[in-house]
This record gives sequence, C-alpha cells and structure tokens, in this order.
Amino acid sequence: MSITLQTEKPALYSYYRKAEEEFIQLIQNNDLDSATKRNPSLMANFEDVLSFALDEGYQNSNVCDSAHLFLQRVLYYINRLKFFWFDDLGNYTNEDSTILFSIRKRIETEWMEWELNHIETDLLDSLNYEEALSKRFKEDLNPLPSKESLFLKDEILLAGYKRLLAITSLDGLVEASQLSRVLGGVGNEIQLMLAKIFWEEYGCGKLSHKHSSYFIAMLKECDMETDPETYFALVPWEVLANINHSFLLSERKMNYLRYVGGLLYVEVSAPSSFQNYQKAGERIGLSDAGTGYWSTHIKEDIRHGEWMLNKVAFPLASKYPDQAWQVVLGYDQQKFISTRAIKSIVESIRELDHH
Repeated sequence: MSITLQTEKPALYSYYRKAEEEFIQLIQNNDLDSATKRNPSLMANFEDVLSFALDEGYQNSNVCDSAHLFLQRVLYYINRLKFFWFDDLGNYTNEDSTILFSIRKRIETEWMEWELNHIETDLLDSLNYEEALSKRFKEDLNPLPSKESLFLKDEILLAGYKRLLAITSLDGLVEASQLSRVLGGVGNEIQLMLAKIFWEEYGCGKLSHKHSSYFIAMLKECDMETDPETYFALVPWEVLANINHSFLLSERKMNYLRYVGGLLYVEVSAPSSFQNYQKAGERIGLSDAGTGYWSTHIKEDIRHGEWMLNKVAFPLASKYPDQAWQVVLGYDQQKFISTRAIKSIVESIRELDHH
C-alpha cells in the first residue's frame, strides 16, 4: 500500500514517519513471526518508537498529534487485514500474526484507558437505561446546530467539499463492513434486525444500490479517485480513531453491548449531519449524484435509528440488565469520538484557506 504522509512538526514527524514506513515494510514480510524469531532485533527500533508514542499520546497531559497519528495509523494497518480487498492474497500473510496481535492489544489497552477518561462513567450503573437512551435519541435526532455543522452547511466551497469527501471516503467506500462482523451466531430477533440494517446498507443485494456505490458516484461527480484508501494521507488521527474504535468493539463479543450503543448513535445522528453535507453540495451546484450518499442516509437512517433503539438496544438492555450500562457507555463514547472526528475534518478544510 503506497501512502504519502502528512507534514507536521518536522522533528517529531520525521521520527514517526520513519517508524511508520518501517512498520509498513515489516507487515509486508512473508512471515513476520518467523522472521522475528530468526532475528529478534528486527522489531527493536519500531518497539522503541511505539513505547515513546504511547507515552506521548496517552500519558502526556498535552495532546501530541504526531503520536496519535502514528498510533492510529499503525492500528489501521493491522485492522484493515480483517477486510478482504480483492487484492493480492499475499497481502494477508500476516493477518494472524501474534506480533501484530500483541501490538494491537498494547495500543488498544492504553488508548481505551485514555479515551474513557473523557467520558462521564460514574453514574452509568444507576441509570434507567430506557429513559437514558430515549432522551439521547430525541436530543441527537434533531440537535442544536454546532459551529462545525453551520460551517459545513453554509460556508464550504467545492475545494472544501472535495476535502470532506476525500477524508470520509476511507470509511464510506467500505461502509457497514464492521457490522458484518457481529452478525454471526444464534438467530433471534435482535440479530435479524441488525442483519436487516446491514442488508439495506448493502443495497439489498444490488451493487448499484449499495451505499458505497453512492459514495463512488459522489467522488466521480467531483472528478476524484474512487479507489479505497486513495486519500489516506489526508485522514486526521481523530477520524482514524473513529474507524479503529469500531474495529475494536466489533472484534470482541465482550464489547457487543458497547458496539450496539455506538451503532445506535451513528444511525440516530447521521440524518442531521448528512443534511448539512447535502445542503452544502446543493449550494455548490452539484447534481443529485453529487449528494446521493447523503440523501440516501437521511431517508434510511431515521428508520434505522428507530429500529436500533426499539428492536436492538431496548431488548439487549432488558436481556442484560446488569450490563445494560454498557449500551449507554457505547453511545456516549461514540458521540464523543464522532464529534471529535467532525471537528478535525472542519479543521482540515479550514487549512485549505491558508494555502
């Protein structure tokens, strides 16, 4: 995978860039675990940089964007091996590497501890969960406009809209893939409702109706590349964290309730967010194809949000009353991470005005 790196503070950026490039080479090794056994020092330099980045990212009181970007990119390189990209099968040689598993676990453990410090968790286990989720649903279905949402709706021009598409394409072109990872197992009404949402996201079996196809149409309207990961270099660490968070929750069944809470927020909040993006595209003068992904979600995700609340979240909270707080935690944490990601996208768009 060929990736052009972002520029940042020269010294730290160069330090992390070299380690990132080294890691990309390492995971392309024919058998990383065996190679490391033969040469125990193979990972030494990367491990040193990783330790430094973990301290800078999660133990430092000041946010170090370089460290966060490095850590989230490393996580993404590992997590992307969980998807099939219809590319060279040799690219998946290390998908079950114990070394990559260890690196992922190490980053995720410190990252999640850091993330949870941003969420109010003390009162979660004393909530009435149906009331708490209903209240959040109502607030986030029609939220008060933020300065970021107003900027995206009223101010961005074509260059800014293209930057929005570039950044969000990393997820938009493989949309709902993580949801597929939680659909297996014993059949019940909860599972079938999640499968129904997944089926609609995948166009009910028609490629032209698959939501990622609508995203491709938006990119084509703006004369942009449509291959996944083309614009990886533009993606802020906050957006990568949003993607990696979904990987983390869908990877482990112990996190199932948190994943459902997070997905509930995504489905509930998408219509209001995407209305701003749609209005921006219309204001710029794009055709329906240039905003089709947004308009599709505006229509479908209102329904999906109601399904998630009434047919998935409530039944799960009832089935697992002692752990139902995890659904609320998943919702609140996804809201925080998503809001942070949107702010980073706006910041990236604003940077265009300074060049």
